[in-house]
Amino acid sequence: DNRAAEHGDRMGASASAFMPATLLPGTFPPAARVSTRSLGLRGGIAAASMIDITPNVSFDTIAREWRCKWSADADKAALVSAQDALAGVVADVKKVKGVKSVQRVVCGGCLDFKVVTALDAGAFGDWEAAKFEPEEAFLAKIKAIPGITEVETQTYTLMPM
Repeated sequence: DNRAAEHGDRMGASASAFMPATLLPGTFPPAARVSTRSLGLRGGIAAASMIDITPNVSFDTIAREWRCKWSADADKAALVSAQDALAGVVADVKKVKGVKSVQRVVCGGCLDFKVVTALDAGAFGDWEAAKFEPEEAFLAKIKAIPGITEVETQTYTLMPM
């Protein structure tokens, strides 16, 4: 499957593209740095340590997304089964060190089912090193569900505006 290469390796994306060299030695462009920014992005006025991708793009949260398409056939049986699969792992995901939130997104128009796990940027590397446990088992489970297609993952920064 060449889809991953065509989409910037979204299916196995690493957070290293966002992390400064002090957090992931040798993996981040030299211009990246850690700074102290106002928590105005988070609705507060205190300062917090942020990672700067550019002078005007900073973050303190990295998210891992698991996503798929579901079929509305058989009274949305694929969606029911995907939700059951998520219910089976969500407690384990919430126990991951540094987790800020776990959100489920369902679109009835484009038939998306997504799970977005947001972590403190400083803790993300440990979860990545653990292969995003329980990601492999969850993805295998939903891939086996009739009516589930286009199972993918993606890693990105996430910040409130």
